Amino acid sequence: KGYLYLGHHFGNKKMVVDSALIDLKGQATFKGKEKLPGGIYLIVNPQKSIYYEVLMDDKQNFVVSGDTADLVNSIKVNGSQENDIFIAYQKSSAEKYKHIQQLNAQLVKAKTKNDSTTIQDQIKSVNKSNQEYRDNVIKKYPNSLMAALFNTLKEPVMTGRLAEPKTRQDSIDAYQYYKKHFWDGVSFTDERLLRTPFFETKLIKYMEQIIPQEPDSVKEEVDWIVLYSRANKNMFKYLVTKFTSDYFYPKIMGQDGVFLMLFQKYYLTNQVDWFSEQQMKDINNRGYSLMANQLGDVAADLRLLDTADKERNLYGVVAPFTVVCFWDPDCSHCREEVPRLDSMFQARWKAEGVAIYGILVDSLKADNPASWDKMKPIKNKWTDFITEHKLTDWIHVYQTPQMRAEDYSNKIPSPRQLYDVYQTPTLYLLDKDKRIIAKRVDVYQINELIQYKLKNAKN
Repeated sequence: KGYLYLGHHFGNKKMVVDSALIDLKGQATFKGKEKLPGGIYLIVNPQKSIYYEVLMDDKQNFVVSGDTADLVNSIKVNGSQENDIFIAYQKSSAEKYKHIQQLNAQLVKAKTKNDSTTIQDQIKSVNKSNQEYRDNVIKKYPNSLMAALFNTLKEPVMTGRLAEPKTRQDSIDAYQYYKKHFWDGVSFTDERLLRTPFFETKLIKYMEQIIPQEPDSVKEEVDWIVLYSRANKNMFKYLVTKFTSDYFYPKIMGQDGVFLMLFQKYYLTNQVDWFSEQQMKDINNRGYSLMANQLGDVAADLRLLDTADKERNLYGVVAPFTVVCFWDPDCSHCREEVPRLDSMFQARWKAEGVAIYGILVDSLKADNPASWDKMKPIKNKWTDFITEHKLTDWIHVYQTPQMRAEDYSNKIPSPRQLYDVYQTPTLYLLDKDKRIIAKRVDVYQINELIQYKLKNAKN
């Protein structure tokens, strides 16, 4: 009784695509006017506690039967060669898995080194046999979904000195070989792989564990992967969406440049058309907010006033390093971090010629003149905090509402837009030429960078 559900994998998720009523004979039929896209599909029982996987290829008129008490051994598929291959592999793999479990149990009880070596060699032999089975399927059915799955699961095989590196150069060569052959046999235009759990897993491993995490390296890898996928709309859509999500607010400093590259190459050229209006607004805002603050770029100049209302532009600050600090005296985190920043400045940076350019962040809107009279109490609270915590060696600056309105009318980005300030405090480290060394870092990271740069300058 009840319904059977038909779903498919989509990366690490499972998606339901159809349901069918179970008749009195315990049968259910899934049917539709259009073919389902290829991939690994799931047939799920009414309680959603048991499911069985079937492969979906071009031939979709087939019958699946089996006993839910023992699906692995009882399952039968009539009318689908792809699933015949799949079931045969599952049975073979289950036998090998059982054998390996037995060998692992023996390994635990092994009494001598020779016994352990013998058992380990047997385990390697079983694994080798399983890989040979997969390779035979790839060779015999090269265009099948099973071949595509096995190629995705396959790891580069290294031999000789690459398998057992003895020198640093051996290790470098082994890494380069592994990376070069990581995607052998995998097509970035085969959208069937999207509806499996294997492609996304392989992609995550490559992006997080195999390639260097330096922003330019990540950017280069993302660029070629997306480029190769463009011949298939759904693969292109998946990869652009995934990489947009991964690098919109990345964990590693500078990797937002990956999203910016995608934004400039695909979003601004109208090649992305699947997001909602609000999503596109958010993406556009994020893209434009990153254009002026990439690592290595010259930071944008800022025309601001100090506490005495005298103009103090950022480019007018002469120092080997400039720390730019966006902060708000009403922000609880700022009230903790700003004094800590000054303590480091007084203890080390001041003697090293470092300058701190502190910028007041407030919530007044350029297009709301009615709120401008609130600037005076905001400024008073700001200067009171500066006095109370003796932040007198900083360059303290702010922007009047009138200045903000003038910039707004002239379509000049605000300091917060130029420096991608969406939370406070936000810290930047600039070199003597006002190039961005680091952004969105804490006091201790800035200190490490300054000391590293100073040490290298002496050598």
